[in-house]
Amino acid sequence: MRNRLPKYILYSIVTVFTVTMFFSCQGDNLQEVRRMSEYRHIPVGEATNFELRYTDSLVLRAIVKGKRYRDFTNLDFPYQEFPEGVRVDYFNESGDTSTVTANYGVIYPQTKLIDLQGDVNVMTSDGKHLKAPQLYFDQINSWIFTEGDFEFVSEDYNMTGRGIDFNRDFTQVRFKGTRGDAVLKE
Repeated sequence: MRNRLPKYILYSIVTVFTVTMFFSCQGDNLQEVRRMSEYRHIPVGEATNFELRYTDSLVLRAIVKGKRYRDFTNLDFPYQEFPEGVRVDYFNESGDTSTVTANYGVIYPQTKLIDLQGDVNVMTSDGKHLKAPQLYFDQINSWIFTEGDFEFVSEDYNMTGRGIDFNRDFTQVRFKGTRGDAVLKE
């Protein structure tokens, strides 16, 4: 004949065990357990003093450099950030280089939007120079824009203002509120 514990004794043992575990997690231990279960904003990857090279069909298209890179693609709204600045050198088909620098950058892969902030400078291979405190790049449409202040200098323009947008090659430029000089060609 088997020896079995009555159900009420088994329930009592489980209850005592649970209450003991609960009260043993008091003070610092309870805080530690709570901290462990909290949502953590931790990157899935980090790099320091990095250099990334982007190629397409074995042709170098861009080089991205920075002091620090953090990858938060594990979040519900994923992003990648460059908290200590970023420099991007773009190469066109003829090998000419255009450069973009900023004190901070963030890439949103879901929306294909890049947000550059803090002393943003765009210098093209043909001498165009744009300065702005913040600049966005829409990767889907290859369109760059800001609603903030800017300064734009080229052979044809010497403009300052608020709000500018243009295509990646600066062949289509739209100024919003501007001041300055422009040479218009017929």
